[in-house]
Amino acid sequence: MTTFNIETMAKQSKVASRSVAQLTTTEKNNLLRAMAKAITDNSQQIITENQKDIAAGEAKGLAPAMLDRLLLTEQGIADISSAIIEIAQLSDPVGEVSQLSLRPNGMQVGKMRIPLGVIAMIYEARPNVTAEAAALSIKSGNAVILRGGSEAIHSNLAIAECLHQVLTQQGIDKNIVSVIPDTSRSVIEGLLKQRESIDLVIPRGGEGLIRYVTENSQIPVIQHFKGVCHLFIDKFADLNKAVNILVNGKTQRPSACNAIETLLVHESIADTFLPLAAQALADAAQVKVHACENSIEYFANASLASDEDYHAEYLAQEIAVKVVTGFAQAIEHINEFTSDHTEVIVSQDISRTQQFIRQINSSVVMVNASSRFSDGGQLGLGSEIGISTSKLHAYGPMGLASLTTEKFVVYGDGQVRD
Repeated sequence: MTTFNIETMAKQSKVASRSVAQLTTTEKNNLLRAMAKAITDNSQQIITENQKDIAAGEAKGLAPAMLDRLLLTEQGIADISSAIIEIAQLSDPVGEVSQLSLRPNGMQVGKMRIPLGVIAMIYEARPNVTAEAAALSIKSGNAVILRGGSEAIHSNLAIAECLHQVLTQQGIDKNIVSVIPDTSRSVIEGLLKQRESIDLVIPRGGEGLIRYVTENSQIPVIQHFKGVCHLFIDKFADLNKAVNILVNGKTQRPSACNAIETLLVHESIADTFLPLAAQALADAAQVKVHACENSIEYFANASLASDEDYHAEYLAQEIAVKVVTGFAQAIEHINEFTSDHTEVIVSQDISRTQQFIRQINSSVVMVNASSRFSDGGQLGLGSEIGISTSKLHAYGPMGLASLTTEKFVVYGDGQVRD
């Protein structure tokens, strides 16, 4: 058996990245459509391998929520195939020239979008990420190295086998998509040292994984530690809208990073709004509440909130509540406890909403809409490879354009510098 070597894989990916960068939009789209078909055609084999992961997960005592994310059904595989097709249909950012301007000496200067090179993805559970990250990387002209969690290794390798079949059939270097077969922690350590071959690392998972990658990587890392998303109900809010946005943001999918974790309520409407909020949260999902001294009386069985509660990403039917004295205190609270993910204001006063947009610099700022729309697909990106809460290169949900960078392009006619 050949010994796996992460340095060799990284070097092969670097070479392969040059070939995928030269594929035309039509070639990339045809490749992705063929990959989508291969995954559908091999669905039974993928399901068979996935069942090995499910059995191992049950034996390890994985939580039901983790097993649910891990499970692949016929419909789940059809969804993966559809996601790849949707990526093929997206506009290709590679080669776009923007900001073309004429200089006084007659030269034209512009910026062209180009691939990053090699992207390393480190993620947990969700085998669909293997296919979708590969598709996004190919469409943006990048090679990708995928390191999924040990709980999904059989599923990930089965999906990769489908992708490699297509690459081989079309005479394209199969190393543009690499799945690491070794699930040991030491491999991640080695991966994070391959700065000569890898251009960007995107960790996708729990806060512990992302902190580990950030602290140990010699390669730039896209960071998204957690999603402490705030909802501020202003004194000029439409209370019906406010209740609906609260319930949707908190209860529709509480395990998502764009779920509401803290509710801030202007004191002038607290007496009116909080009883409505308490009833709605109880009716929707029996949400556990951590409330401040001025709001605890409105919620049955609420506990007194601490700073730790306002820092918390619950990822459950649980929320922190605080009554604020005004707009300024709401801004102050968000700036102190934000994770730079998503913040929402509900208000009918345009001047207040504009102030909120200007003063809050999280990656997504929303007015009168649920935080659950803070998602690449919902924001018009088509699909996302992750979410960045670090302000350099990419900020917020990352679509195809975020997997590219820009180079200057200069068109001259013999100009020389004096």
